[in-house]
Amino acid sequence: MTISEMLSQSGLLTLLGMCVVFGFIIILIGCMKLLQVTVRALKLDKEETSNATANSSPAATQATSSQDLNVIAAIAAAVHDKELNS
Repeated sequence: MTISEMLSQSGLLTLLGMCVVFGFIIILIGCMKLLQVTVRALKLDKEETSNATANSSPAATQATSSQDLNVIAAIAAAVHDKELNS
């Protein structure tokens, strides 16, 4: 087998491998889109449910924001303490 035949075969094998991978990715994307449509049609999407619950209770939103402020304050205190000790 000559070098040109070997290069020809390896090029063909490379193209075949890339086509297989590309085809698999297309099938995978199609299955994911189908799953997304199915989940939304059956209303199994938790994200939409949690958004509706958060909008209905402002007290829960206020508690979350106060927790966020507490975390920010703790981080700021730790950074300040670290700067003083350095």
